[in-house]
Amino acid sequence: MPRIAVFNQKGGVGKTTTVLNLAAALARAGEAPLAIDLDPQAHLSSLSGCAPASGDSSMYAFFRDNKLLSELVLQTERNWSLLPAHLELSKVDTQFGKGPNILNRLKLALIRENLNGVRPVIIDCCPLLGVLSLSAIFAADKVLIPVSADYLAVKGALQVDKALNALGPVLKKRIERRYVITRFDARRKMSWDIFTTFRERFGNEVCETRIAESVSLAESPFAETDVFEHAPGSRGAQDYQALYQELKANDFLALAA
Repeated sequence: MPRIAVFNQKGGVGKTTTVLNLAAALARAGEAPLAIDLDPQAHLSSLSGCAPASGDSSMYAFFRDNKLLSELVLQTERNWSLLPAHLELSKVDTQFGKGPNILNRLKLALIRENLNGVRPVIIDCCPLLGVLSLSAIFAADKVLIPVSADYLAVKGALQVDKALNALGPVLKKRIERRYVITRFDARRKMSWDIFTTFRERFGNEVCETRIAESVSLAESPFAETDVFEHAPGSRGAQDYQALYQELKANDFLALAA
């Protein structure tokens, strides 16, 4: 099964929301995914009810102490697993450098411990292209890029595209990617203009599914749950179910060749 990094260098575009609800959609389909929180803010860990008390039981211990990933995995109440984050993850960039050994550590550990196996892995990245995000991209088969429907997001997406293209020669492949437009308001001409601009620039790499602004997506984090649990009949739940189905249909959720 694939390993997918959810990344954008711009904050506030819905990375964690997308990881949370895509993991929930996969779990609802019986695929029992593993989510990895590589953002020191640890919002995904908090929303899943698995926030660790210290860095010793988080992904920081993996980087600092070479702790086995299998010793850090937590089971959520919704049929998906989590490797949690902690604020101490913010130390990784300054402590370990950016050499190939540190950047490949996560990928090699997932393979060595067979944590990927028959289930998908989804990695929540921080909005900086540092050791943590690079580790996620090095570990991933594919990258999903949430982009909010505003004009600054277009420039941000071009930066992401440039960064991924620059990493291609290092990884000896073109990194497969999909862009999903979030915070989409169908009543606003600007939202449609941005969607059209993205389609003209990135073609079929832009998902047809758009994640609309919705009350349910705004409320569910306060309930510390995914949108399917919080409001199963809502527009937010429908949109993330549609995104799951689209990614499934076009083999983005299949193992890369």
